[in-house]
Amino acid sequence: MNTKILLVIAGILISFTAQTQEVGTSPAHIKALTSEWKGERFEDGRPKVSDALLKRMKNIQIEEAWGYLRGKNYHTQYEGNWKVIHPEGVMTGRVVTAQYMPERPDYKQLIKITGGKEKRDTIGGSNSWPIQILQPGDVYVADGYGRIIDGTLIGSNLGNAIYANSGNGVIFDGGIRDLAGLLDIEGFNGWYRDEDPSYLQNQMLTSINAPIRIGRATVLPGDVVLANRHGTIFIPSHLVANLVISSEVVGLRDIFGFQRLKEKKYTAGQIDTKWTDEIKSDFRKWLKNYPDSKLPMTRKELNDYLKTQNN
Repeated sequence: MNTKILLVIAGILISFTAQTQEVGTSPAHIKALTSEWKGERFEDGRPKVSDALLKRMKNIQIEEAWGYLRGKNYHTQYEGNWKVIHPEGVMTGRVVTAQYMPERPDYKQLIKITGGKEKRDTIGGSNSWPIQILQPGDVYVADGYGRIIDGTLIGSNLGNAIYANSGNGVIFDGGIRDLAGLLDIEGFNGWYRDEDPSYLQNQMLTSINAPIRIGRATVLPGDVVLANRHGTIFIPSHLVANLVISSEVVGLRDIFGFQRLKEKKYTAGQIDTKWTDEIKSDFRKWLKNYPDSKLPMTRKELNDYLKTQNN
């Protein structure tokens, strides 16, 4: 076989081996996973959706986000059936993912060696590794394959560390321990399967910032999550801006519709179906007189959006 061909094959094999042995996904691969995002990124490659959009996202209803994503052919972004530390809370943030598996000694040893090469702390448990890379506004999302007993991914110590780094909370398809201590962390929140006094054992971290499964949802690093008492929904970064403003306009349509129903200008049937040109025109006139101070977006953002719609 030609020497050049052999060298090429060897290079490919070396590259493949290096990639498969990583614990943390490389910035280049994260950029490939999120290639439709065109904005600013973190050093690790994750899309940096703005804090302003994250704040506005908190006012969006899960159903509105779900409907928008369905319309874009994203059918597997929602997961429910959670316990919530503070059920009245709403959390949004940029996702950092982690995957856990049942412990296997040979694989666990490889993870430890690889983590050391990636300059991670190999003295403590590897479940601290995702916490160490959290940035302000991040949400730690972990696939703990639903394990509760001996699968408690955090207690109050790690909860405090998570909040110190991210100013945010967690979504764990698994268990937590020391709920009383977690309740005392002001501003921290968490979505989890159940609590148990056991500590984490016979379970190992296998990847950071790789695609994971959370229940029926597929989650990528850099997704934006909206979490409230009604569930969690994971939104691809490149869809966030348009999802937010389209959902906000839906909210304005609702306010307009309720007002016109109270005025008895239209019937419920007229408002609750596809609007006629007359109602659409009335809505646009109503928007022009709606106070800027009450708009969830700027007037320019609203006008630019309406130019692309047939509302």
